[in-house]
Amino acid sequence: MITNQQLKLYNEAAVDALNSSKRNSRSKVKLLAASRQAALETISQSDDGLHLPEGTRNVGAMILMNSVCNKLLRPIDGSCCQMLPPPNLLQKLSACFFLGSAVVFLFLHVLGSNRHRRPVPPDVESLEEKKPATAPVPLGQKAPFQALCRMGIIMAYFYLCDRADVFMKEQKFYTHSTFFIPLIYIFILGVFYNENSKENKLLNREQTDEWKGWMQLVILIYHISGASAFIPVYMHVRVLVAAYLFQTGYGHFSFFWLKGDFGLYRVCQVLFRLNFLVLVLCVVMDRQYQFYYFVPLVTFWFVIIYATLALWPQILQKRANTSGMWHFGVLAKLLILLLFICFFAYSQGFFESIFSVWPIFKCFELNGSIHEWWFRWKLDRFAVIHGMLFAFIYLVLQKRQVLSESKGEALFSPKISNLLLFLSIISFITYSVWASSCKNKTECNEMHPYISVVQILAFILIRNIPGYARSIYSSFFAWFGKISLELFICQYHIWLAADTKGILVLIPGNPSLNIMVSTFIFVCVAHEISLITNDLAQVVIPKDNVALLKRLGAVGLFSLILLVGSKTIPGA
Repeated sequence: MITNQQLKLYNEAAVDALNSSKRNSRSKVKLLAASRQAALETISQSDDGLHLPEGTRNVGAMILMNSVCNKLLRPIDGSCCQMLPPPNLLQKLSACFFLGSAVVFLFLHVLGSNRHRRPVPPDVESLEEKKPATAPVPLGQKAPFQALCRMGIIMAYFYLCDRADVFMKEQKFYTHSTFFIPLIYIFILGVFYNENSKENKLLNREQTDEWKGWMQLVILIYHISGASAFIPVYMHVRVLVAAYLFQTGYGHFSFFWLKGDFGLYRVCQVLFRLNFLVLVLCVVMDRQYQFYYFVPLVTFWFVIIYATLALWPQILQKRANTSGMWHFGVLAKLLILLLFICFFAYSQGFFESIFSVWPIFKCFELNGSIHEWWFRWKLDRFAVIHGMLFAFIYLVLQKRQVLSESKGEALFSPKISNLLLFLSIISFITYSVWASSCKNKTECNEMHPYISVVQILAFILIRNIPGYARSIYSSFFAWFGKISLELFICQYHIWLAADTKGILVLIPGNPSLNIMVSTFIFVCVAHEISLITNDLAQVVIPKDNVALLKRLGAVGLFSLILLVGSKTIPGA
């Protein structure tokens, strides 16, 4: 009688014989074992024990088709059986760079360099530092090499997760429970871990970190659950992305208005912190800059905010205090910016002609087109200027002592406060009803730039009008808010997989354990990258303008060589 055990022995003997042949010495014979494994798992469902169930036959056919077709079709949805492209020149050079940094670090460590104390990291949006009791010790000689060594280890993990054929990927499948149950869970945790705020101002530091934190967690759950297929959830998440850009406008405008620091050091600090991780990933993971769309978006808007406020005449709070007419100057600048935004939004051809110019094109193109950049820019084109205008109005009202920001006091008089709270709640309900009635994303996206600000303002008012609400914040959400940018970028490769199209599988066969382990590693990596970025920013961006200009010149020359080389060197 022929048994499964005998078939296994026959197959093994045949494979050994074929692979030992001189004719097949260069191309090893492989046995498609997945179909047999599927048959063994479902043999009990067979009618006669001889013929496979229909479902098993379909699985076997699908695996066979994937193993043959995916090598040519190269689907981007996390499917199996694809040939891995060999590392290109830049990937090899980056590996050598990180290995060299590790060697230098070990050499300095053996020599016994002094330990260093990590400086307090400033916030990317405002760069306001929490000043310690004693001044931080400058970074030691081996500190930057240690940071690069840690970054190299992390990048190796990124590569193994999403470029090497080491870990499996699985498809996303949306159900309401996979989105809303984790959402309820994290909000219970967020409410449980709360502390008293150090300040009672509107949108104080703890509150903005909290805001960024819970929004980022919602977006992460949205991505891993595949909730973009459900239009009401999609539209609400679009408001969260707009709120991030709103905070960008609010934070940078507030900093420039109050401190008037338009120096090169400040600009380079912000740009480095925003772009360091993405630029490294572009090299290591062989992806274009626009692939990580949110970073180009916030970088672009930071440059626009800087240009708007830095160009003549520079109007700051100190100057505006001397004459109220300067306030109209700020409003005039914002109006001009608004007109430029409207002109670009309604002139797609002109927009594309501007961003198709080399080398600008290399920063914003994705797969040879800037359509993705056009879509992302247009979708939230008013969010930043809304944040700037809100910051201006708030700071003027604060200076004139119109708002009551004392501890426990409502922001406005009781009647005005109650009216604004009522209108805010009504706007939330109205938006949810409208989002639920959306038929397709295209139509709803057309309305989104005009109405998203209403939801953002409604949230700000609900969160800040009651005095007791301003006096507390969620330390749980605030912790995640401090690494929100790193979380958003890292998810592409070490939490999701196949460039966000699938889900990373570290532990096959146990989805719950897999998501817990991968999430823990993912959050730890994002936190570590935040610390590494802070360490390297202290070294790469010197405060001396002459030294900074020299380094910028060197970086510019190196970037130009890469851009020119990418045209001439295949695989670069």
